[in-house]
Amino acid sequence: MSAPRLTLTVQFPAAKAFPTHKALLSRAAVSRWIKAAFFADAELTVRFVDAEEGRVLNRTYRQKDYATNVLTFAYAESEDDPVTGDLILCCPVVEREAAEQGKPLDAHYAHLLVHGALHAQGYDHEVESEAEEMESIETDIMKSLGFSDPYVPVSDD
Repeated sequence: MSAPRLTLTVQFPAAKAFPTHKALLSRAAVSRWIKAAFFADAELTVRFVDAEEGRVLNRTYRQKDYATNVLTFAYAESEDDPVTGDLILCCPVVEREAAEQGKPLDAHYAHLLVHGALHAQGYDHEVESEAEEMESIETDIMKSLGFSDPYVPVSDD
């Protein structure tokens, strides 16, 4: 069985405000991290935004008036449809969370891209059993990519 194919578009309108993020988020890295999370062929757009765009999107589509780390818009209407979607990552939120959690910025981005990719495929974490399954899959994928478990707090040793 061959690996799933990924058609990927990466948009970085926040590049001027976040040049260090752009440097970390090469198309090759983003593609590798996302591919690790797909179990079927997919067409995906990943957009890295500032706080203003992140807030507008979250308010418009989720009725929550703040910027969040990642938004997933999945467009498949049935399990038979191809996986298509948009992932929106808010650079300042991701940067703040990585600092608060003591995690490398690239590791946090990789985790959120994996998380969003799973959402695009129908995974969710609204109920405890689904959350446990999703977290387990995320942890396995992150370890396969050479990152640590994203759900284990970083110690202050």
